[in-house]
Amino acid sequence: MNSFEDLEIFRRADKLYFEAYKLAMSLPKHELYELSSQVRRSSDSIATNIVEGYGRRRYKPEFIRFLIFSHASSIELIYHLSKISKLYPMMSDKCKQLQAEYVELSKMINKFIQYVENKWKT
Repeated sequence: MNSFEDLEIFRRADKLYFEAYKLAMSLPKHELYELSSQVRRSSDSIATNIVEGYGRRRYKPEFIRFLIFSHASSIELIYHLSKISKLYPMMSDKCKQLQAEYVELSKMINKFIQYVENKWKT
């Protein structure tokens, strides 16, 4: 593994970030600094914390800490997507599709945390 870009969890988080960003920007204008901002920030946080954690990979507890932040942001985003789905039913299908992908990503991050805890060599 030569880069954070080699991590499947990063590649998936990066791809999903752009999908979540587009969804957030399609929300009504009055949501720009509210729900839209929350979606943009939490989706960005997922990939960014993976990157920052990878940068600290020599310090296993630090790496794990940032992966946990990434996992928490993923769960936060799943909730934001649920709110959008309820508030804006016309966006429900896209939200549910993204929610399913973020649930899968959350599971992957959790498994990677377990891998780092048990097998990561610094």
